[in-house]
Amino acid sequence: MNGSLLFAIDGPSGSGKSTAAKLLARRLGLGYLDTGAMYRAATSEYLARFPDGASQEDVARLVEEADLVCETSPETPRFSINGRDVTEAIREPRISAAVSEVATNHEVRRLLTGRMRELISAHDRRIVVEGRDITTVVAPDADVRVLLVADPDARVARRAAEVEGRATEAEVTDQVLRRDRDDSTVSNFTDAAEGVTVIDSTFLTPDEVVDAIIELVGD
Repeated sequence: MNGSLLFAIDGPSGSGKSTAAKLLARRLGLGYLDTGAMYRAATSEYLARFPDGASQEDVARLVEEADLVCETSPETPRFSINGRDVTEAIREPRISAAVSEVATNHEVRRLLTGRMRELISAHDRRIVVEGRDITTVVAPDADVRVLLVADPDARVARRAAEVEGRATEAEVTDQVLRRDRDDSTVSNFTDAAEGVTVIDSTFLTPDEVVDAIIELVGD
């Protein structure tokens, strides 16, 4: 598999995007980019700088000026912003509760979309990119475009397993369903665009999801 091998994977919270994307990248020897973590890193900096809130313009300026570093190894994806490693911190419930404030800012989305495209180019388009708007805005020309979906109960259960001990059941449900509702105001990640393949992961293992994605190469 020489040349461009760019995978774009969209989907709602808990659909298994991150697990499948990392496994796919490992299996094919590609880079891996969790774009949701970029928004979470920006949110971490926003909360540190503006604990009492800020205007959309101030938030966009913060993101524009931020030194955001994304390590794209599927084995050790790490994120830092302005010299501060936030890889673990961005998974905290307080970040999940606030991330939509940043992710629904149109100028922030434009800025981070540009950074995502820079990372794709830096990998010579040999990378798995997952998040929202990847198949339609960030990389509509990807070699493989997938919308990964799952039943809401399955999505909540998966997220609960990921954050076990760090969030209550109510917080997990809020993280999954409320954030999807908020983000749907600026992004369509529930309906597949033309040329995007829908894969329902509700009853599939991560390996089965990856098998289904790899089968799309060359289609």
